[in-house]
Amino acid sequence: MPKISSKGLNMPQSPIRKLAPFADRAIEEGKKIYFLNIGQPDISTPKAALDAVKNNNLDILSYSPSSGFDSYKKKLAKYYVENSIDIDADDLIVTTGGSEALLFTMGSITDPGDEVIIPEPFYANYSGFAVAFGVIVKPVVSNFEDNFALPPISEFEKQITEKTKAIIICNPGNPTGYLYTKDEIQKLADLAIKHDLFIVADEVYREFVYDDEEHHSIMSLPELKNHAIMVDSVSKRYSMCGARIGCMVSKNKELMATALKFAQARLSPPTFAQIASEAALDTKKDYFIEVNEEYKSRRDTLIKALEDIEGVKVAKPKGAFYCVAELPVEDSEDFAKWMLSEFDVDGETVMVAPAAGFYSTPHTGMNQIRIAYVIEKQNLLKAVAIIKMALQAYAKR
Repeated sequence: MPKISSKGLNMPQSPIRKLAPFADRAIEEGKKIYFLNIGQPDISTPKAALDAVKNNNLDILSYSPSSGFDSYKKKLAKYYVENSIDIDADDLIVTTGGSEALLFTMGSITDPGDEVIIPEPFYANYSGFAVAFGVIVKPVVSNFEDNFALPPISEFEKQITEKTKAIIICNPGNPTGYLYTKDEIQKLADLAIKHDLFIVADEVYREFVYDDEEHHSIMSLPELKNHAIMVDSVSKRYSMCGARIGCMVSKNKELMATALKFAQARLSPPTFAQIASEAALDTKKDYFIEVNEEYKSRRDTLIKALEDIEGVKVAKPKGAFYCVAELPVEDSEDFAKWMLSEFDVDGETVMVAPAAGFYSTPHTGMNQIRIAYVIEKQNLLKAVAIIKMALQAYAKR
């Protein structure tokens, strides 16, 4: 029998999606599930984006340029300038989601055996992309107790070797919701310059910032001109996960010329999705004000309800729409499977994401879960009530 590749065998399963078979069986059994495991917003996609596709009269659904349509790139660059990120259209490549931007980045800056440093817990696909390119992830653990703030820079320096190529961050963070301060971003910038590293910043949740805090982009520091790489996407910003449109942004010309070769190899990003994404850029700022207020209200509702459960602790997020909670269990994955397969309250149960899958360090985060607060508040409260009863029943098994 032909052998499967070692990188394929080592590719980690998604902690967000790996329990899907348990959920499928629960649905087949007639159970209703409150899905807290995946960051699929329930906010309506801007009408202008949907109408741009619906009312389009294209005669031929043709390729776009490999780097994306010029009209979209120029409009997108204007959006960034309005958000204090000084770039032009030539500094970006349109990608098939933020995921492809990460793949282009990894392919452009690393060779097999190279290393990247990532504060953990981190978006699990970073590890998957690293495995795909034969790259080694060197984790730096951030602490639940301080809401997953940036670890001391000395911890990063301990991990730097001649093979280190980049530091990767998500800001605001998935799965933690942590928002890096201006000082933390500056410390990372100083470290990158000192050791001549790239900084890759996944900023897809830029708009979702709470408590009068401010998002500080890695692209806003002129001294990082040749070091900074930003990954972005329309998925969360406009509730357009299915559009699969993102971008890779950098002012490093050699890097972008290299990334363009990867873009040419996959031909082009999808045409209709770019049309929708270009139209979405006309969305009024009021949209984000209302969405932010809704997510903040959900966050506050969720955290209060979780903190009222005996033995549960919550790290308070300041951005994105995720939080990490510690449960009074030894293995949150077993608990999550059990909730789907053996527990319900009047035919209803909950699906969460075990947080261990967001760590690279073995046996870390075993008692933690990630919750995406992307459902309405009344349903969040129902879900937390079910989790509370599930924890009580689980302890008595």
